[in-house]
Amino acid sequence: MSSIGKLVRKSQATLFWCVRGLPKAQREAIYTLYAFCRHIDNVVDGNLPENEKKELLNAWQQELDNIYDKKVPATDIGRRIYKNCMRFKIKKEDFSEILNSTFLDFPKPLQAPDFATFYKYCYGTAEIPAYIMLSIVNGMSESKKRELAGHFGRAMQMTNMLKDIKEDAMAGHLYMPLELLKKAGITTTDPQSVITDKNLIAVREQLARLAAADFDKAFAMLDKTDAKKTRPFKVILHIYRRYFDIMQNRGWEIMSPKPKIKASDKIKIFWRAVLGK
Repeated sequence: MSSIGKLVRKSQATLFWCVRGLPKAQREAIYTLYAFCRHIDNVVDGNLPENEKKELLNAWQQELDNIYDKKVPATDIGRRIYKNCMRFKIKKEDFSEILNSTFLDFPKPLQAPDFATFYKYCYGTAEIPAYIMLSIVNGMSESKKRELAGHFGRAMQMTNMLKDIKEDAMAGHLYMPLELLKKAGITTTDPQSVITDKNLIAVREQLARLAAADFDKAFAMLDKTDAKKTRPFKVILHIYRRYFDIMQNRGWEIMSPKPKIKASDKIKIFWRAVLGK
């Protein structure tokens, strides 16, 4: 197993096992994509001074220039992107979109974004990584990849926002869209005040409806694709849907504890997805 595979197995076991059955080249490219996204997140969430974080993030734009100008990358992840991802013709603009989306939530944490900013954040942090993964496994038209990546990425990201709302608020983040807060009669955008507001349930219910619609559309599209090529996406989506269903069934007024899925249940989800059940 490659060192980058070990990293993914340790920090994101679900992704590791879901793509384990892919050909080595595709598997290594997806692991590299994850390592890039994880590294960017670690920079933003780490303990370095703000100016050093900015320098590191800005340096990554130069690193992407190096990779796509066929110069020697300066970082280990950069070299892996060159080695593992370039063969799949991933565009620099897509990696840049992931990087640029970081600045929507840094240095000032994102708090009650309007819908335009909310969807822009989802696009860079979830839809584009999903699109790159689909480009690596291939098997569908450009328009279909973009459409599926949109539904798939948004469903997962909104599930994360619903699942991690309390933890995010403690760190100064509030991803609930401003329009939904206003509709529910919540006048503050202070994260810790919002999570104690009795009207938050209405906001979470509305966001859950948006997520549920994207889940349904993503599953419908996956059912019409080559099962062997898109199986990892179906497994991942089923797992996120299970998190979503746990929250939905217990009620959106409940924020903690965060939903958990036992390893044995994840295995069952995997086999049901493999068997098409």
